[in-house]
Amino acid sequence: MITLILFFTVLFANFAEAVAEGRGKAQADSLRATRSDTMARKVLPDGSTQAISSTTLRRGEQVKVIAGEMIPADGEVVSGIASVDESAITGESAPVLKQPSTDIASSVTGGTRVISDELLIRITADPGQGFIDRMIALVEGAERSKTPNEIALTVLLTVLTQVFLIVVATLPPLANYVNTPTTIAILISLLVALIPTTIGGLLSAIGIAGMDRVAQFNVIATSGRAVEACGDVNTLVLDKTGTITLGNRLADEFIPVNGYALQHLATIALASSIFDETPEGRSIVQLAEKLGATIDFNPQTAEGVEFSARTRMSGTNLADGQQIRKGAVDAIKGFVRSRGGSLTQELDAAYERISRLGGTPLAVCQDSEIYGAIYLKDIVKPGIKERFDQLRRMGVRTVMLTGDNRITASVIAQEAGVDDFIAEATPEDKIDVIRQEQSQGKLVAMTGDGTNDAPALAQANVGVAMNSGTQAAKEAANMVDLDSDPTKLIDLVTIGKQLLITRGALTTFSIANDIAKYFAIIPTIFAAAGIGALNVMGLKSPQSAILSALIYNALIIPALIPLALKGVEFRPLTADRLLRRNILIYGLGGVIAPFIAIKLIDSIIPIA
Repeated sequence: MITLILFFTVLFANFAEAVAEGRGKAQADSLRATRSDTMARKVLPDGSTQAISSTTLRRGEQVKVIAGEMIPADGEVVSGIASVDESAITGESAPVLKQPSTDIASSVTGGTRVISDELLIRITADPGQGFIDRMIALVEGAERSKTPNEIALTVLLTVLTQVFLIVVATLPPLANYVNTPTTIAILISLLVALIPTTIGGLLSAIGIAGMDRVAQFNVIATSGRAVEACGDVNTLVLDKTGTITLGNRLADEFIPVNGYALQHLATIALASSIFDETPEGRSIVQLAEKLGATIDFNPQTAEGVEFSARTRMSGTNLADGQQIRKGAVDAIKGFVRSRGGSLTQELDAAYERISRLGGTPLAVCQDSEIYGAIYLKDIVKPGIKERFDQLRRMGVRTVMLTGDNRITASVIAQEAGVDDFIAEATPEDKIDVIRQEQSQGKLVAMTGDGTNDAPALAQANVGVAMNSGTQAAKEAANMVDLDSDPTKLIDLVTIGKQLLITRGALTTFSIANDIAKYFAIIPTIFAAAGIGALNVMGLKSPQSAILSALIYNALIIPALIPLALKGVEFRPLTADRLLRRNILIYGLGGVIAPFIAIKLIDSIIPIA
């Protein structure tokens, strides 16, 4: 009965672990939810529109989408200019300007939302062939491989089980030869006593302890195996936006032109952004106020001008008729020319300088006068370079993936301190990078936040999704960082190494246990044939020895659970020193403990 209870306890614990690991398989369902059935306004040949289901749209058909509506399917812009929120796909919060052109600026993705103006879109993908469908196919084709330690332990336990199966299977002929018949019940009990149930029963406790430890760092893990894998990570692949950077381009510098002082530019920039509630606008206000700028008009008498994808400007109209604007450099140039103003080369020089730095330039003007440019920078998260240095010292290589051009990517990579970067990366590129690293025998951790990161997160040995990311990314990963801090992997690596050390120590103890039980039980069986010298422990009988071993099995697992939960102390030792330490403490302890416990139990139980 004790053996039966133990068996089902171990089975349930491992089943629960498998269910937790299998939770990641819901990522494809989450992606399918992104590809929701929406209503679309199909444009008919006569120019009128008809409301139809997005699932009935075919390649070549045209739809009209206005502000606030969802783009029903992948397509390209035929006419119109609008800002599109692509955060559901890319994880990037900044809106993207879409307009008719021959480059990527004209392509739109189903499931994204138009937030200003309107677009006429030509559908470019039939149902089942869009971006989300490609992501689903990649996710379903991704397979999280087992770690070398996990494979080694599986092989070890399999070999040990087969060895003891052979021992038990060959025992009856030998026992009959020395006139010591064995029953089926004894053989089954002997097999249960010998096979490595100790480490099998403790693996789940070790995994659960790891999940609890990472939870203390505000990380939710769906599997103890994922935490363990952190201890062996060789390469960390990171998405840029929202992971390495804050995700919003913020004002970093004012560059005055045309002889204006920095203070004058700061004042005009503040006036142009006083009604702008976007992160970009608030950052301009903060930088201007930091430089001591103030406004000299009453905001209640002024009028805010919202950004429009068509004008690509925003600003403020003052009560006396003056107009202050900030926006794209060419848009501001056109605004100034329309009011009779002249242009100089200084603005172009500022534009080129900001572009070379990988930033976004905005020009600032009042009526016909241009005051300067604002450098909007993709801000790298504070302290991230120092954390990457720590990862490098731990032997973890960092690779940044981004859809940005090489100039922007190189600037961010240098500032963040990553070892390598890949620019203009597609979702296929991301998963290919991970597979290439894994083909070299490396364990890869991936952090990301967008739907386009989901396939790579599903393929990586450790997939860490940012809490600020999309639901599809969280479902594809096996960890979610509630603080959205990619460098938290340093803490996860330490926890993972402690789990590996704990599992190694308990595996050593378990194997030593099995060997000790073998030499405690088998001699007792043959001692009944008159070879009494073999029964060095003086056990009462084979039945007593086997029952004592079974009781010991049932007691040792609960006794070791506190150690499995607490973990063996992590010490930065070499592999050789760790092996010697494990053998000395847990190997020797695993040999001695069964002999003492089985003898003690044998002397207590009333079986002759």
